[in-house]
Amino acid sequence: MRTAWLFAASAMLASATQAAPLTFDAALRLAEQSAPSLAAKSLNVVAARSSAIAAGRLPDLKLRVGLDNFPVSGPPAWRFGPESMTMATLGVMQDVPSAAKRRAARDRAAADIGVAEASGRLEVRDVRLGAALAWIDLHYAERRLAALEEVSQALAPLRETAPAQIMAGAARPAQVLEVDQLTAALGDRRAELTAVIAKARADLARWTGDPTPDAAGAPPSYSLDPESLRAGLDALPALTALEALARQADADLAVARADKHPDWSWEFAYQRRDPMWGDMISVGATVSLPIFARKRQDPLVAARTASASRVRLEREAARRQIGAAFDTDLADQALLRNRLARAEATLIPLAKRRADLETASYAAGSAGLDNVLEAFLALADAHIDRLDREAALSRDTVRIALTYGTEAP
Repeated sequence: MRTAWLFAASAMLASATQAAPLTFDAALRLAEQSAPSLAAKSLNVVAARSSAIAAGRLPDLKLRVGLDNFPVSGPPAWRFGPESMTMATLGVMQDVPSAAKRRAARDRAAADIGVAEASGRLEVRDVRLGAALAWIDLHYAERRLAALEEVSQALAPLRETAPAQIMAGAARPAQVLEVDQLTAALGDRRAELTAVIAKARADLARWTGDPTPDAAGAPPSYSLDPESLRAGLDALPALTALEALARQADADLAVARADKHPDWSWEFAYQRRDPMWGDMISVGATVSLPIFARKRQDPLVAARTASASRVRLEREAARRQIGAAFDTDLADQALLRNRLARAEATLIPLAKRRADLETASYAAGSAGLDNVLEAFLALADAHIDRLDREAALSRDTVRIALTYGTEAP
């Protein structure tokens, strides 16, 4: 109940801060505060902890009320006679499971808590990663659109001077259409980027709960230490969750083995008779006899043993998969870093130099308008391609940092 109240309060706080530009860190905090899935996982932990309180306890007492030795045949049938042995009985009974069963039940409850907590940590990682990637997508989509607007503004003088060039005979009339065609092509690009922005904003709204989020500030700068990240792979939430499942499987195995231990119960009864005979008490005990374990308990033990082994093999398979994915991600990041450096050092300067040269040649009358338009279109492509490469690198870096590590930017 307290967790649900805290979630409602955080949701109200999130609503109060909606519509404000979100920095990367603010987006991650808001996602953690407002994610319903995290509130659900928290309640799952609360439920597991509450259930653990009752684990391993003795069952409730049983009250016994009865009428013993009432005659139903012979001369005294259906009546109370002076020598009747009929007794009114009032007693209590207590079932006592074996100590092994109660210990196994407590261990199973503790394992359930561990599974719930591990699942919560895994969900925190997923929520943070989802919000982070959505913020990166929105940030770079808006930057791509801004770069396209800059190119469109740079073309404005060409659109204005084209009629004069035609009147002066320096350009063919058809070249005006080329300006219009390029303007239309840029409009298509603008529409595409606007749609990308809308999708990224919707994705970020899903994670943060803000209906109109806007990415503000600079993208995060994570410093990745491959060796440190590699050393922490075994502590990742995905593997700790499987380790918690392994402990749960071990607890189930212990429960199955505990069924081979005998249970017992005791009973105490007070028996009220005719005053001429006096009252009596009875005390007794019952013990279960698990003597047919080969066809009852042993098959269950074998099944739980196989399940425990399966979970451990699955964890080892996941560990190997995560290790291979980590090495692959590092290789991909090196490639993305090289591609970005090449765009910044070579491709954009060349495209800009070409656009400047074609513009100068066009002003001098030695180049056509189509040459200038082609150069500007290439420059626009180079700028957007560079942003694509930067976005891919930033996205990949954030994904690696949040998937394989816990360090803040």
